[in-house]
Amino acid sequence: MIKFGPSGNSLSFYDEGFSSSTDSAIWTKNKGLDCFEYSFGRGVNLSSSTAGKIGKAFFDAGVEISVHAPYFINFANPDDEMAEKSFGYVISSAKASRFMGANRIVFHPASQGKATREDAVNLTEKRLYKLRDIIYESGLNNFIYCPETMGKLGQIGTIEEITRFCKIDDIFTPCVDFGHVNARENGSLKTKNDYLDRLKFMIDELGYEKMSRLHIHFSKIEYTKKGEVKHLTFADDIYGPDFEPLADALVSLKLEPFIVCESAGTQAEDALEMKNIYFSKVQCAK
Repeated sequence: MIKFGPSGNSLSFYDEGFSSSTDSAIWTKNKGLDCFEYSFGRGVNLSSSTAGKIGKAFFDAGVEISVHAPYFINFANPDDEMAEKSFGYVISSAKASRFMGANRIVFHPASQGKATREDAVNLTEKRLYKLRDIIYESGLNNFIYCPETMGKLGQIGTIEEITRFCKIDDIFTPCVDFGHVNARENGSLKTKNDYLDRLKFMIDELGYEKMSRLHIHFSKIEYTKKGEVKHLTFADDIYGPDFEPLADALVSLKLEPFIVCESAGTQAEDALEMKNIYFSKVQCAK
């Protein structure tokens, strides 16, 4: 079943006097949401005990949790020693996920750096094959690993590149950040067909079964000709993208992904707006 929820806590969570990650679970549930993405953006620093407490809180609340691996990951780094750290960031995220009860791990694949695009993509793919082997050797292949589409032109992570990476193994499923796609393509997502074109391409390449597990990030994002600048809220009426045509596309394709809102400070409120829009489309389609 499709799920909607925030990436981290909205400002309103703190305004209402909450501060603990264990409070996030029931707070998210009480807002009418179904999932939550916990970020290890600055590193995996949780003890197993704390991770277990967070996981129990979300399990008890009936809110599914995913995690975002550290932002430092770069599988196109020409330095093998630095690349080893990237493997470690993903593996440590998976180990923490065991205690948290999360089964989806989102990660940024790479940055192009000074390499040619082709060389950077090829190196990223080679490293992801190695990551796959490490995951299996570590007994961590019961998780869904989600390489994410990226918003800056200098980052590896177009729709086509992420699709290519997800052909490596069944453990890899795309995280399509439509705000990132829109930003790197200078406002390309406007109509239902714009979303359908991209989703159908991925279904044709990866198969419907894998795409039925699709992970989505969504927010409005300011951009320049170099791509992403910063995340906005749904109050923005300049940059987009809008969620309504994506909802139409999802209903049309009968996809029910895990949808995480990354708005700047209003992620829970905007996630609920997306949920309401989606289910209104479902009712109209009946």
